[in-house]
Amino acid sequence: MTKQWVYRFSEGKKEQKMLLGGKGANLAEMTNLGLPIPPGFTITTESCIHYFDEGRTLWPALHQQIDSALVDLENAVGKSFHDPANPLLVSVRSGAAFSMPGMMDTILNLGLNDASVAGLAEQTQNPTFAFDSYRRFIQMFADVVKSVPRIHFEAILDTVKNENGYEFDNQLTLEDLTDLVAQYKAVYQRETGETFPQEPLEQLHQAVQAVFSSWNNERAVLYREIHNISHNLGTAVTVQSMVFGNRGNDSGTGVAFTRNPATGEKKLFGEFLMNAQGEDVVAGIRTPLDIDTLEEVMPAVYNEFKAIAEKLEDHYADMQDIEFTIEKGKLYLLQTRNGKRTAAAAVAVAVDLADEGLITKEEAVMRIETGQLDQLLHPTFDTKALDEAALLATGLGASPGAASGHIFFSTADAEAAQKDGLPVILVRRETSPEDLAGMMSSEGILTARGGMTSHAAVVARGLGKCCVAGCTAAVIDEENKTVVIDDVTLHQGDLLSIDGASGRVYAGTIAKQNPTLGGKFSTFMDWVNEMKVLQVKANADSPTDVKQALSLGAEGVGLCRTEHMFFHKDRIPVVRQMILSRTLDERKKYLAELLGMQRQDFQEMFALLQDRPMTVRLLDPPLHEFLPTADADKVALAEAMGSSLAGLEAHIDSLHEVNPMLGHRGCRLAVTYPEIYRMQARAIIEGAIIAAEETGSTITPEIMIPLVCDADELRYVKAEIVAEIEEVFAEKAVTIPYLIGTMIEIPRAAVTSDEIALEADFFSFGTNDMTQMGFGFSRDDAGKFLQEYEDKGLLKPNPFHSLDVKGIGKLVKLSAKLGRETNPGLVLGVCGEHGGDPESIAFFSSVGLDYVSCSPYRVPIARLASAQVAIKENRAKMPVQKASALLTGSN
Repeated sequence: MTKQWVYRFSEGKKEQKMLLGGKGANLAEMTNLGLPIPPGFTITTESCIHYFDEGRTLWPALHQQIDSALVDLENAVGKSFHDPANPLLVSVRSGAAFSMPGMMDTILNLGLNDASVAGLAEQTQNPTFAFDSYRRFIQMFADVVKSVPRIHFEAILDTVKNENGYEFDNQLTLEDLTDLVAQYKAVYQRETGETFPQEPLEQLHQAVQAVFSSWNNERAVLYREIHNISHNLGTAVTVQSMVFGNRGNDSGTGVAFTRNPATGEKKLFGEFLMNAQGEDVVAGIRTPLDIDTLEEVMPAVYNEFKAIAEKLEDHYADMQDIEFTIEKGKLYLLQTRNGKRTAAAAVAVAVDLADEGLITKEEAVMRIETGQLDQLLHPTFDTKALDEAALLATGLGASPGAASGHIFFSTADAEAAQKDGLPVILVRRETSPEDLAGMMSSEGILTARGGMTSHAAVVARGLGKCCVAGCTAAVIDEENKTVVIDDVTLHQGDLLSIDGASGRVYAGTIAKQNPTLGGKFSTFMDWVNEMKVLQVKANADSPTDVKQALSLGAEGVGLCRTEHMFFHKDRIPVVRQMILSRTLDERKKYLAELLGMQRQDFQEMFALLQDRPMTVRLLDPPLHEFLPTADADKVALAEAMGSSLAGLEAHIDSLHEVNPMLGHRGCRLAVTYPEIYRMQARAIIEGAIIAAEETGSTITPEIMIPLVCDADELRYVKAEIVAEIEEVFAEKAVTIPYLIGTMIEIPRAAVTSDEIALEADFFSFGTNDMTQMGFGFSRDDAGKFLQEYEDKGLLKPNPFHSLDVKGIGKLVKLSAKLGRETNPGLVLGVCGEHGGDPESIAFFSSVGLDYVSCSPYRVPIARLASAQVAIKENRAKMPVQKASALLTGSN
């Protein structure tokens, strides 16, 4: 039996999006719901894959099924693909399984030729409309099928408009349009060496092939890489009978969301244009009208559309992005899909849909991508700084966020600047799909044209980029790389700031402030906390860090790096003198000074945390990191220590190590200089005792010994620490509980964890160093070559960004297993930055770790990832539980 490659809209359903693409599946679903859908058919994603596998040609079985579906379409609409007097015109659109707005290609008005344009003119009694449709079709076909640059056509169109003083395309006369058609056909022949095809079936077959090919165009590939979409899915192709929004002032086209995609507000949000085709709205060639205005222009159409929008949102249980056309006063739907939205809107919509009973709390939590939360944590402009900022203009706040950077006018320049480390504001008259890489390289996007549903707005929201669109006061000269705003001329490289919430554009840079979170975000995170299993702590090295971490929901501090406390300008001289001391007594003198400083920090941090845990890592980095390199600092240090400069430099040189990251650092310092760790242990315990007295809390300090590679090594250092703690208890006549554990970061420690666990209350996996040692990659130097590995597919993902489960993950799993075999009560956690990576968190949960710790701003992301892992694990267990219930006869 011949495989079915083509499905009529009436044959499909929404669950078939992997086969029919999102567009085709939803058109089928809406057809079955009885909504006003222009009829058509969908060529499957499997066809696209077959097309690439079999040499990029359409094959006889597909030709036959397309032709058969076309006959059914002709019968349904009462028009013929082959009758110039009564022509059937179609759109040919891509439709991937996962929404990729603007990334692939579309052709409208297909079927027009020199004969049928006259038939369309006669049939509609509107020759201006007919020739406008034909010139649009020639340009689209040339661009998509033959890769003729659009600029050739746009230059001709701009010349005609400028000569006649037209502002908009819909001011073109019939004479203008017939002349444009002739010029466009001449461009086509010049650029392709062929006459423009006149046979509609040939046009269709070429268009299908072109849409298939667009699956692998540069911008589509880049978009999939950004959003982690597989390259092996292929795109479907929808062929749909045309309805026309450019037939006059009783026709129009628009895009609307069932809720505000920037804020999540439950209110119809969108734009439309009268006497226009769909690309006019998306491209921002004309500034569209707000959807609410449609109620004034066509109240019956507006009410019908509003009712359909509500029906579709209830049916899909999600915010919808709907494209529509009005032809001669009649409404048609061309597409619905789950709408792209900002992170703030995503959270608000998820919470509201759960409150409305359309989805469960678990589904609400699963709907938010962990990366989206990162958008919510982006800073905004400082309100005080805004008072002094130079406001240049106001456009449309199309995608929230605050961005400052250097102006660049092209994707190539934006990419180059970003690679040089410059923050970029991409400034364009309007963006197109070809600008995706430039948008990705930018902090924010500013366009002179376009509305809230323009390409720039929709793509920016999906990328989490700040965007101001439709800033008509900006006169942009992309060729000469200048923009004039309110008589101020800015050149490429000048600094600009944009506020994607308010739409305001400012000169220069503006200071930023941290976001304030609450409302529906707090509700959402409460649900997250109900569902997650792993504890989420923060890496914090100061009271300020602790406050920030707690405000973001951290359940304690999983890593306090004590060396970070030493770099304050009033402390570093004392640290240097301690390191360069020649005798034990001299070193103890400086350690006594440091004791008070560290004790104060710990006291403040424990007081803020109260009953929440804090794991304090004792001094870890090599000593050379603290020593001066500048001549002035060396001179000052020599004077303070009563030493000659030459003597000091000789002492510093004697501490030099060939490979310090594998040298005299971590617990090895305590073996050589146990007094350092003893001082730190005293500071931790004394600080905790004072904080406990102040707050009335039960504080249990957790002391972590880093870089252990052997049980005897841990035993020795631990004994020194315990002895110091016992001295403190004797002096203070008070005791508090405490834990002593170690950081597992050396491969040897991982494979001997059964022995090490006998001396440890907890393991904290330092996956950063474990990755470095496991791969033999220096974190400081690997950046020079790791990108080549990623580009050539040799190492994905970067093991410093996401845990290498196949290798380093096995060490973590083995260590956890061995440790708990000899110490069943062993607490296991992760303090490397992998603790904030969602993919890594899924692995850590699977091997039974108790917590992860990460930087404060990754805490919400880690909390959400932990909850989603727990939900997935529970869902995986459900079939087993149901089967068990059936076997036992229980309900």
